[in-house]
Amino acid sequence: MANKLLLLGDEAIALGALDAGLSGIYAYPGTPSTEITEYVQHSKTAKENKVHCSWSSNEKTAMEAALGMSYAGKRAMVCMKHVGLNVAADPFINSAITGANGGLIVVSADDPSMHSSQNEQDSRFYGKFAMVPILEPSSQQEAYDMVHYGFNFSEKYKIPVLLRITTRMAHSRSGVVRVECREQNTMHLPDDLRQFVLLPAIARKRYKNLLASHQHFIEESENSPFNTYSDGPDKSMGILVSGIALNYLMENFPDRNIPYPVLKIGQYPLPRKLVEKLIDECSELLILEDGYPMIEELISGYVPGLKKIRGRFDGTIPRTGELNPNVLAVALGLPDTKGLPVPDLMVGRPPQLCAGCPHIDSYKALNEVLAVLPKGRVFSDIGCYTLGALAPYEAINSCVDMGASITMAKGAADAGFVPSVAVIGDSTFTHSGITGLLDAVNDKSPVTVIILDNATTAMTGGQDSAGTGRLEDICKALGVEESHIRVIKPLKKYHDENVRVMQEELDYMGVSVIIPRRECIVAIDKRMRQKFK
Repeated sequence: MANKLLLLGDEAIALGALDAGLSGIYAYPGTPSTEITEYVQHSKTAKENKVHCSWSSNEKTAMEAALGMSYAGKRAMVCMKHVGLNVAADPFINSAITGANGGLIVVSADDPSMHSSQNEQDSRFYGKFAMVPILEPSSQQEAYDMVHYGFNFSEKYKIPVLLRITTRMAHSRSGVVRVECREQNTMHLPDDLRQFVLLPAIARKRYKNLLASHQHFIEESENSPFNTYSDGPDKSMGILVSGIALNYLMENFPDRNIPYPVLKIGQYPLPRKLVEKLIDECSELLILEDGYPMIEELISGYVPGLKKIRGRFDGTIPRTGELNPNVLAVALGLPDTKGLPVPDLMVGRPPQLCAGCPHIDSYKALNEVLAVLPKGRVFSDIGCYTLGALAPYEAINSCVDMGASITMAKGAADAGFVPSVAVIGDSTFTHSGITGLLDAVNDKSPVTVIILDNATTAMTGGQDSAGTGRLEDICKALGVEESHIRVIKPLKKYHDENVRVMQEELDYMGVSVIIPRRECIVAIDKRMRQKFK
């Protein structure tokens, strides 16, 4: 076993899970969480130990499958980005009441500053809402260690554990020292076979058990190795810092000699005794957390009215965006280290579709068909094709959440806004577009659904798409008339034919599906390079 490895935060979590006896990992690709599952998929150890590691159709199915593996007594991990936790919210919230059997860790990777997301939501609020323990690492080593700790905690208290990371933790590297590997659990079912049966009478009892366990969770936090109190001589201010924000704090004190008392939080529920110690000893508090001001809000009830709390609410820390060393320097009253502004001669390059991307030819054909109509009738989804909103195409008019293209197009059509067009990728369609298409079929809504089939989940790096090779069969099974399921080839030489097909289906006052099918140009390159290795 290598003693020390240089790993991304995502990789540290994956390796930690493998070393802790993981039997299955379930996920839908979403930046910044994707590399966790990919690390397991490429792991020789995972293959030798037959660790299940294929992609799920969406985060809800991933969460439920992981819960099923936990039911069977095995250790399971489910991974997603923060907005994916919205999709998995139903089973996630209920899993706190069913509890776990084999260890179960839910990894949610948040994206402050929205580098590749629609919002900045903070997954810690989901953990608090569900009343499950939350772990938040401040380093790659902690990320690795927390996985071992989390599985043990999960099995000790029969509860899922939420592991929350942010983009910088996921995608930065640091040295990680491994511990001895643990064997996988043997299969064993719950002692109470009604544990996972959430009939109201059973759920009420289990909810009371969850509430009773919460005091144990607090006691564990009070004694957790991830919650540490460091004293300091200057009591004019106390600093409460969580997760990766600790690194930014340390960067402002190169000698690591912080003059103020510091309470570092890595495990929730908040350790109330440690928080109250900081409050009692210091004149004011500075709260440093990457994401929403959750701790700042929670401790407001602990703090006497005359004691000042500084953080995101009062503007000491910007209300939006991720933290960085400069933001903390300003909050600490230290010199602003931001540096000079970027010169005007440095022109930003907006993201754009790759040269040779099949979506380009699809949008050109669609734009030609719609050129004679007022704009605003193309509802899109989340993927590479969302870049069709930008010049030179300016072909789409919405992007709200996974699967919303078809349902929004249906709603607009039901309002009389026709023709109404939905644009969705093949992977997004199987993630959350199928039910919307079924609604459209049931109501006979006049919508044209364009499923851009590039045979991969391209936006997140080219993972397998669940619908490859079966999209027509899925649409037919949902009730779309076979004569209105049209497959086209998005190439320049077929442009006139593609325009004709799109025009015919937009004229049809019912549900039609057009599938422009051509493999992603990047995926082809990747496949060919692997072939000749």
